[in-house]
Amino acid sequence: MLRAILLSLAGMKGAQRLLMGTPGVRRLARRFVAGDTLDEAIDVTRALNARKLKVTLACLGEHVHNEADATRATAAYLAVLERIAATGVDSNISVKPTHLGMEVSDDLFAANLRRVLEKAKEASNFARIDMEDSPFTERTLSVYRALRDGEGFRNVGVVIQAYLYRSADDMHRLAEEGANVRLCKGAYKEPPSVAMPEKKDVDANYIRLADGYLSEPARACGAYLAAATHDDKMIAAVKESAQRHGVPKDGYEFQMLYGVRSATQDQLAADGYRMRVYVPFGSDWYGYLMRRLAERPANLWFMMRNFGRG
Repeated sequence: MLRAILLSLAGMKGAQRLLMGTPGVRRLARRFVAGDTLDEAIDVTRALNARKLKVTLACLGEHVHNEADATRATAAYLAVLERIAATGVDSNISVKPTHLGMEVSDDLFAANLRRVLEKAKEASNFARIDMEDSPFTERTLSVYRALRDGEGFRNVGVVIQAYLYRSADDMHRLAEEGANVRLCKGAYKEPPSVAMPEKKDVDANYIRLADGYLSEPARACGAYLAAATHDDKMIAAVKESAQRHGVPKDGYEFQMLYGVRSATQDQLAADGYRMRVYVPFGSDWYGYLMRRLAERPANLWFMMRNFGRG
């Protein structure tokens, strides 16, 4: 119930205006967000790289409703890629479809993503298309395939959410296409007709999907798995699958969020696994924070203790 409330709050503009101005909420946001500026994000990236952690940088923002704002978001990502190249930090990027204009039109999103992929290609870098709630799933995959397979951009990956019933079919097809996939559990409020409501079912599906993607037939097609999880059971299951299928430690990677389980991130890197940290930055952090609270409601009590402080 609490998770559902927090996910509902993520889309409420009135709640956003109230909470974003509250010092306690801002302090909590800084736990999960590198800062408001690209300079701050690069500083965080350098610090993570020094700990042998790879990074994915993401400009916070979503649900853009006009072409001008989508163009500005695209320019921000081009600037991120330029800064990565100039500083030499070990980072790629991740973009949200609605941040680059998908709610305006799929064509606008595709055009803006094309600009990002061209810039990334020039810098020998990589961009991942994040996955938002289920009404955007098929549209996102269609644009991904149009640019990767139709236009030859091989420096692009996508995200699949294990709680969606459709994900088994999606992963099977993506494996045949040799896609680079970040597999996560899913963080949006979805109806039970679309997504599995029980955690145990989501966990079991996550393990099945990861195992299939690490299998020899999938890898023979070029499939690459980025296992995005903070769950010790999922981490252990992915390791076991990789060992059983003969996948070396550098043949896949783990991904976690900035500010979550830092000690585990360090341990995975120390043990020789590829470990990548998703580092968001920017001032539009409200929706992202609400989804992090929904994933771990214990963080909510921290926010409430600090509500109005400062």
